[in-house]
Amino acid sequence: MDTFERSGSLEQLIREVHVPIDGIETADVSGFLERMGDARVVLLGAATHGTSEFYRWRARLTRELVMHRGFTIIAAEADWPDAARVDRHVRHLPRDPRTWRAFERFPQWLWRNYETVDLMEWLRAHNAEVRSPAERCGFFGLDLYSLFVSASEVIRALANIDPAAAEVARARYGLLTQWQFDPAAYGHAPLTRQYEAAEGEVVKQLEELLERRIEYGKHDHDRYFDAVCNARVVANAERYYRVMYYGSVESWNLREQHMFDTLQALLGVGGPASRAVVWAHNSHVGDAAATEHVERGELNLGHLCKRHFGAKAFSVGFGTDHGTVLAARAWDEPVERMRVRPAQQGSYERLFHLTGTPAFMLALREPQRLALREELTPSRLERAIGVVYRPATELMSHYFEASLPTQFDEYVWFDETHSLNPLTDQPAIDAVPDTWPFGL
Repeated sequence: MDTFERSGSLEQLIREVHVPIDGIETADVSGFLERMGDARVVLLGAATHGTSEFYRWRARLTRELVMHRGFTIIAAEADWPDAARVDRHVRHLPRDPRTWRAFERFPQWLWRNYETVDLMEWLRAHNAEVRSPAERCGFFGLDLYSLFVSASEVIRALANIDPAAAEVARARYGLLTQWQFDPAAYGHAPLTRQYEAAEGEVVKQLEELLERRIEYGKHDHDRYFDAVCNARVVANAERYYRVMYYGSVESWNLREQHMFDTLQALLGVGGPASRAVVWAHNSHVGDAAATEHVERGELNLGHLCKRHFGAKAFSVGFGTDHGTVLAARAWDEPVERMRVRPAQQGSYERLFHLTGTPAFMLALREPQRLALREELTPSRLERAIGVVYRPATELMSHYFEASLPTQFDEYVWFDETHSLNPLTDQPAIDAVPDTWPFGL
């Protein structure tokens, strides 16, 4: 058994075994492809929702997985209907004539940024060289916030498959319209028992779509699958907004289960040989059982994938010490370019900063030296910056206890990072091709 000489430091051990990243486009990733092996699902995280290096490195790994490992699904922490609009673009499907722009709701910058544009335009060019439409790589959303947009998409799809059923769906979803401009207010409805009729009707709509899969699938399989996924969003979003006022754990778990179920549906449609790369925050892709959140009963997408796929789920965490990030000071407030504070003492981030290495990959599942897992396994602080960043209360707001080697199979470190480049104004949007769905 490999043992680490106590005369050396943990920082020294990390320097001995890490794989330096000398440049995002030039780094050798062959070792990563060997380590992820025959994984069916590769989950790529991010320690923030607004860091350019995280997006660019995920894009680099994604291109390698698509080109050299046969991955045909990119499943993102994004709303299904918005991602579907982008998917039509990258897979060269008929263009949606409606003039709405994808990813308009808060937080728009997560996907309305040039880093995402670059990957999607690469994907479109790649798919142009793939003869079989069934083998082209698509971009799909896993999240459930698009309650009313998804309801509209179900009605629109049924109008082309079964007009009579479309009218039934319109009446059922109409029960939700009083909350259309503030879905979160739906959580107050149980107090007045207004929600009961809507709850049953949206579930019934999904059940009927699933019951008619053979009949509807003969008309237009892609349109039917899109309708089912949107109906699942409506059913789960209705429940999500209803339970969010009763406690964060139940609503959190419902959202994670929804993302896992949607991922499963995508893999099911793709067939037994299909493979997916997931883009989501560290808090979704790492195994929640390795964090303090498990004590509150929280699960997450990474935990569900590990439980279902075992070793065929490979998760990658990301981290940084300092730099800039796009984030808001509170939910639904304007995005800002904010300064990321240097990492707290006693955190994994502080440890990696002390190695003095600008950027590296660190194998955790099968490290070059087993002592690395032994030394890193005891819980430390770990930082998570979401769409909201509160530097003044960072320790309380953004740090939690975790065991990194149990949480992730691989870790990516960028000591200094920079904020995303958002599509924030009309000139920037006009700069991309007029066929780009974000710019419509």
